[in-house]
Amino acid sequence: MDALREPCWRVVCRRSDLVAHSGVVAWLDGEQVALFYLPGEEAVYAVGNRDPKSGANVVGRGIVCSLGGEKVVAAPLYKQHFRLSDGSCVEFPEQRIAAWPARLNGDAVEVAF
Repeated sequence: MDALREPCWRVVCRRSDLVAHSGVVAWLDGEQVALFYLPGEEAVYAVGNRDPKSGANVVGRGIVCSLGGEKVVAAPLYKQHFRLSDGSCVEFPEQRIAAWPARLNGDAVEVAF
């Protein structure tokens, strides 16, 4: 995202559509976006749903946990861990999934896309 431009926040769903400590997948401009909601922190993370190793759209079904103090999602097929903050892979630096800023705005879940 260009640092000089304001992000374009898009509503992708409602807070009630989210599942605490789990993923749901939304369709946004031709992309499957996995949303992870951590209610204790009032945080929402948005990452790509496609696992780069398997090619399957399954990241939204992964398990959210903390690894080395960072929030990650374990991909369901090969169990590699992706950082929710930036989509980078803990075990394999060459693997990466897209990551977008996300936020709660009242009842709306917004992603800067």
